Amino acid sequence: MKQLTDRPLAEEFALDATGPGAWQARVDRTWRGWTGPHGGVIAALLVAVARRATGEELPLRAVDLRFLGRPVDGAFVFSATARPLGRGTAIVDVIARQESGEVAAASITLGRTAPSSVPDRAERPAPEVAAADACATFRLPPEIVPVGAHFDIRPAAGPLPLTGAAQAWMCAWIALSPPMIIDAATLAILADALPPGIFPTLSAPIAVPTVAFSMHLHTDFTAPAGQPVLVRAANTGTGGGWSVDDVDIWDATGRLLVSARQTRRVLG
Repeated sequence: MKQLTDRPLAEEFALDATGPGAWQARVDRTWRGWTGPHGGVIAALLVAVARRATGEELPLRAVDLRFLGRPVDGAFVFSATARPLGRGTAIVDVIARQESGEVAAASITLGRTAPSSVPDRAERPAPEVAAADACATFRLPPEIVPVGAHFDIRPAAGPLPLTGAAQAWMCAWIALSPPMIIDAATLAILADALPPGIFPTLSAPIAVPTVAFSMHLHTDFTAPAGQPVLVRAANTGTGGGWSVDDVDIWDATGRLLVSARQTRRVLG
């Protein structure tokens, strides 16, 4: 995958402050998912606003997000309230609104890196797969999912979506197009880049919208991450019209970057 000059997420979505504790952004139709603006993009913008709201650019540690309404293409406005906890930690409550009202809300934890007597460890090693350049490209159909044009997806293990497989998981190298800086915000987009975890078991697409999204960071990005990243998405259970997916993302060196979970409605 040839890498071009990475640009910040704020530039792609025209994220800008409009006043104390207030921001605006615009999501165009090319970032549209199955039924509206890509959920990972909305999560990413909430993260970016939270980091700005503290005034210190503290590293992200965790995201707890709920979708409150159906978003549409176009303008979003954000309000954020930062709640400092001591000298190096803050909780930021962020709400995304459109003309129809509130569409998403998140509680976001940020915290400064500090010395610790507990050694670093990672219990989820990256799966052993072929390098990205050795993997064929998989295209999400842009006529159905326009946001697919923004993802360079190279399946590396597991079944493909809509193949009627017995297993409900996927693993792929993914890069953003246009290339963007890989940080906590853009990782929220990448955590939602693959189809829902049950899709490999299906033969036709159905609506499986996300209701709740959580993400936990395993790095403060002192060592920058590059593209592509390795994304593994697995369905952990589906029943009663609900479905839960777990997602892990590693960089090319095998460093675990984030773990995420999505709770979805099954409408098909």
